Amino acid sequence: MSDPVTAERWFLAHEGRLLQQDNHILFTAAETDGADIRYNVDDGFGLAVLAQCPAGMTAVDGLRSLLARAVDEAEYARLARASQLATWHDQHRFCGRCGNTLEAHLQDLARQCPGCGLVQYPRISPCIIVLVTRGDRCLLAHSARFPAGRYSTLAGFIEAGETAEAALKREVHEEVGIEVNNIRFFASQSWPFPHQLMLGFFADHVDGELAPDGEEILQADWFGVDDLPDLPPPFSIARRLIDHFFASQAGLND
Repeated sequence: MSDPVTAERWFLAHEGRLLQQDNHILFTAAETDGADIRYNVDDGFGLAVLAQCPAGMTAVDGLRSLLARAVDEAEYARLARASQLATWHDQHRFCGRCGNTLEAHLQDLARQCPGCGLVQYPRISPCIIVLVTRGDRCLLAHSARFPAGRYSTLAGFIEAGETAEAALKREVHEEVGIEVNNIRFFASQSWPFPHQLMLGFFADHVDGELAPDGEEILQADWFGVDDLPDLPPPFSIARRLIDHFFASQAGLND
């Protein structure tokens, strides 16, 4: 729901991207002139969508680096929410049913068509992300999208009609050809690239040999604590899964 009164500091956005000025990404109410609409992000924080990019401001280049510098979960969540709202506002300007320009909903965090009444809420795409384990080793894979040498957990989108558990088994089998069981939920994380909700799991290898699909996954192997490759950044849920597993092996999670 829009409520400019509650915000003391503002993220600014234009054409779906957060703005910065001299490495600052939070602004005062006086700097929100020309806002198309305003959204609450968190207590004391708002997002103002600007029709024009003010002189001296530029789009944030490197949201991942901003998230990596977040001092705590609350700051990470604010940045993720502001970024996702900016993207959603930019990509949902018109009604998908009749083509009219959408307007702000009077009560909900949503946009509504003045013609046919269709209401559009911010898009969230649920995904599974899983660390498959076998004894004291874990499965890590190199994706075609990763930098050279980077390995991470397996992940994929949940398809219509699927449970998270079914999607996990499907993705693991499609990407590396093995079967898993004993699926355990670990944690979730908002992932604003651009609007994923990552549902993190552990699962045990039960059958099959690794056979990367060659398209999504180029390489995959079992790794122990003493031979880990280059890993995702510490703020990511993939890294949290990996760190938690090896901490458990060392008895540090007791």
